[in-house]
Amino acid sequence: MTATPERIIDIAIGFMGAKQLGAASRIGLFTALANGPRTAAELAADTRHAERQVRILADAMNSLGLLERTDGRYSLAADAEKYLSGRGDIDLAPFLAFIFDISYTQWLGYDRTVDTDEAGTLDLDEAGWGEFMKGVMTYNALHAEQFGEAFDFSAYRDSLDFGGLAAGFSFAAMRQNPELKTRFVYDARFGDSITTAAAEAGLEDRVAVEAGPTESTRPGGQHDLVLVTHVLHRFTEEQNREILKAAREAAAPGATLMLLEFFLDDDEKQRSIDALHAGEYYNIDGTVVYPIDRVEGWLAEAGWQKDRVVPLPGSPRVLVATAV
Repeated sequence: MTATPERIIDIAIGFMGAKQLGAASRIGLFTALANGPRTAAELAADTRHAERQVRILADAMNSLGLLERTDGRYSLAADAEKYLSGRGDIDLAPFLAFIFDISYTQWLGYDRTVDTDEAGTLDLDEAGWGEFMKGVMTYNALHAEQFGEAFDFSAYRDSLDFGGLAAGFSFAAMRQNPELKTRFVYDARFGDSITTAAAEAGLEDRVAVEAGPTESTRPGGQHDLVLVTHVLHRFTEEQNREILKAAREAAAPGATLMLLEFFLDDDEKQRSIDALHAGEYYNIDGTVVYPIDRVEGWLAEAGWQKDRVVPLPGSPRVLVATAV
């Protein structure tokens, strides 16, 4: 096959499209199209921005596949309509604001992280932390949506959600299966939010919430489903060994573990989104995306047998294992 520079150039200028996506979201380009097709002039009037800039942004979003363009009128592609127009169940605008206001700025110092192997730190004021949490929780909501669509939870009755940050993963399973009850064992900082979210979702009668530090708590029990979502990257290798042992001790023989994380691969082709998040996590706050073979080793030590790994679109992967 003849080598061309196209892939290198596409990667090198990729930040330009990302910044244009952020700008398009920020000025309301996608929400302006929620009611139907518009010309560049109409979009300029709707967003109160110069037509030249709106035309550039609309054409950029068309080139990236997020907008359709027919006879000079722009309309939303299906993914943009679902996740960017404000009309869908999940609006990714807060996540994009986090990416471009916080994450992008942090990435400007990425060379230092590479050269020193020193973890990044965030220096945010109260408003900044609010934006950070809103963006992260929006991203988690997307992951939970994809998680709920990827699995059949009808066989389970007694779930343990251990050490996570958000209830959405368990709620997705519970909405699918009205007989499923979930016991949350979370750090004390997150307990109240779980209780509130369960009440808002009308699931409080099927939810129990307990507090305890994830790295040292032994939940116990005989659960047939154990969820460990967005946990491992926040802890050291030794702590993760203990967490997975505690999860196994709380599982009935033959129970299912669903471990949601980004992973570094050990086969021929690395999944792109995982490697990008490995840089993001360490550069943001020093948290770690672990190699999947190392995680599989911890699971085997703890008494879990790997079943399969399921990638979620635009989200992490789920390593599914069985208690043996």
